[in-house]
Amino acid sequence: MADERAIYVRRESNPTAKEKRMSEPAGNPFLDLAAFMALPRLAGLALSTDGNRLVTSVATLNSDRDKWVTALWSIDPDGQAPARRLTRSAPGESNAVFTPTGEILFTSARPDPDAGKDAAEPKPSLWALPADGGEARLLASHPGGINGVSVASEEGTIVFAAATMPGAQTAEADAALLKARKEAGVSAILFEEYPVRQWDHDLGPARTRVFTAGPLDSETGSGGRLADPRDITPQTPATQDVEDIAVSRDGRWLAVAVEVPQDQAARRKRIDLVDIQTGDRRTLADDEGHDYGGMAFSPDGSRLACIRGRHSCWDEPGDSTLWVIDVSTGRGHDLTPEFGNWPAHPVWSGDGTALFFVADEAGHHPLFRVGVQGGAVTRLTARGSLSDLQVHPDGNRLFALRASVDSPAQPIRLDAQQVDQDPPPLPSPGALAGDLPGTLTEVSTVAADGSAVRSWLVLPTGVSAQTPAPLLLWIHGGPLMSWNAWSWRWNPWLMAARGYAVLLPDPALSAGYGQDFVRRGWGAWGAAPYTDLMDSTDAALARDDIDGSRTAAMGGSFGGYMANWIAGHTDRFRAIVTHASLWQLDQFSGTTDSAYYWAREFGDPLHKRQRYEDNSPHHAVAKITTPMLVIHGDKDYRVPIGEGLRLWYDLRRHGVSSRFLYFPDENHWVLKPGNAKVWYDTVFAFLAEHVLDGTWVRPPLL
Repeated sequence: MADERAIYVRRESNPTAKEKRMSEPAGNPFLDLAAFMALPRLAGLALSTDGNRLVTSVATLNSDRDKWVTALWSIDPDGQAPARRLTRSAPGESNAVFTPTGEILFTSARPDPDAGKDAAEPKPSLWALPADGGEARLLASHPGGINGVSVASEEGTIVFAAATMPGAQTAEADAALLKARKEAGVSAILFEEYPVRQWDHDLGPARTRVFTAGPLDSETGSGGRLADPRDITPQTPATQDVEDIAVSRDGRWLAVAVEVPQDQAARRKRIDLVDIQTGDRRTLADDEGHDYGGMAFSPDGSRLACIRGRHSCWDEPGDSTLWVIDVSTGRGHDLTPEFGNWPAHPVWSGDGTALFFVADEAGHHPLFRVGVQGGAVTRLTARGSLSDLQVHPDGNRLFALRASVDSPAQPIRLDAQQVDQDPPPLPSPGALAGDLPGTLTEVSTVAADGSAVRSWLVLPTGVSAQTPAPLLLWIHGGPLMSWNAWSWRWNPWLMAARGYAVLLPDPALSAGYGQDFVRRGWGAWGAAPYTDLMDSTDAALARDDIDGSRTAAMGGSFGGYMANWIAGHTDRFRAIVTHASLWQLDQFSGTTDSAYYWAREFGDPLHKRQRYEDNSPHHAVAKITTPMLVIHGDKDYRVPIGEGLRLWYDLRRHGVSSRFLYFPDENHWVLKPGNAKVWYDTVFAFLAEHVLDGTWVRPPLL
């Protein structure tokens, strides 16, 4: 790992002490948590309009090792040259996109070089890196910060999103309102619609609005900054936060996914079409019981591809399909009516005759192709989880990031037509140095209803019938998800390095196995999902290299719900770790950030109580005898802290051996490097005590 980490050190004749420390050789990253936290993490991919340059974002630890900072890196599309770092700043850079003339636009909270010494702390702003290199220049800023950017790939029109206070018509007015709130000591937010928060942040008082400017060569003023960006947000009472936009290549059209209020405090998403030049708006797609999003314009701008999602209900899980809309008429049609899984993230081929998309499938997240006139869907990749697809101008080459259970995200080059490709990665900072501490295989079983249930199984190096490994059952979140990619937060290879085998099952409700597989667990979380997990565990324990006398179960979010359910319905495991978990479904149903989503499946808890009563883990608390480690973050708005607090109290009240790892400043996940390390330290210690018959050793920083 010495070479991988050393590339992040600025080469100077007199390096600082921090830089020396950063370049020191690291230990085995799967045994040394500090080295694991220091591994580079790739996200996002951008291709220049001429197809000659690729850029990705790489997150690494800062010099104090207390936060991850992203930088932009250049990747050679031909795979010949090594990756090269392009940017370097303490705040970091992200959201890279190319202009037609080769500049790289990105967002960063770098300070304004022209600001005075009394300037406020900088918010994320829009910057431009020259095509031929050199210093980046500030293009645009906004008092509430800029949080996304798109560019019309032919015309060069720039569209960006920025947080703006209600009633503020100009950036100056917005700044004045923010200043007045701060000086008055006001943090209150007045809500007039639901929801009020999401994941880990409040939805207000500022709302995201969309602005346009450019191209750079025609609309830059003094200092090379964009001159007077125009607000083109759809002017409708239905508009809330704008998170999903698409811009046509010629810069004429902006498509915006807009949230629309419905009865019973619910929401749906429609698509509004905005004429960027005039600001005129019309609704392009809007149906009761459906959401629209994930949009992409065809090369000529005449059609819009998107994902049309049917809402779930009491009787049926939701469904998604690839939808294409004629921009002039608004008429749409389904391109994947017979496709068994859920398409996502459509991208057009260069000539507009086909669409590429990804979808979960049997423990993978492959890339697919379908003609816009319909027909058979072709799978283009054989394994892994694909994201951030980029289409080369020649129409023959594709670029994407690929991760898998046994590999973090790395860039790859693909053929636009070839079936089931498995290309090697392009040179990048995302490659692991050294071997994994084990191997990856699959385990399958058949449930009582005849359904096939598959799992990944991570086996530690050296395991055998003579030296069988203890088993950890890991349950994924969602629940409409799948184990199909690398995870930095729940990494099974850290467990394998400590001698554990890790079972990663996809039980009922998992994505990638068709609608019927989801239906098996719909509204009955404690039924088929639970029995599938137990059957999968039995299948793994039937191997002679697994020690059935030493097992534990772990899960987060929905996986935490299942861990709690398991605790109350079997004593087969020596220990259970439950993270960000649901405990009392009635309580959860009204306090989670998007309660209407779960109400579609479970009903109104005042009038349809049966599913809450049948599936809430808290009813079985008196039956729990397995030691439990409860983990929760106070800033978790998806599964609010009340779930963890009540679970902890109920366990203590009933005399269950348990511990509570509480993070006052973390959300649904544990994102800060120090806290992430403590998370693993505590889990390791808890498992060692109960699964390996060791002595409890309290992590030193706790």
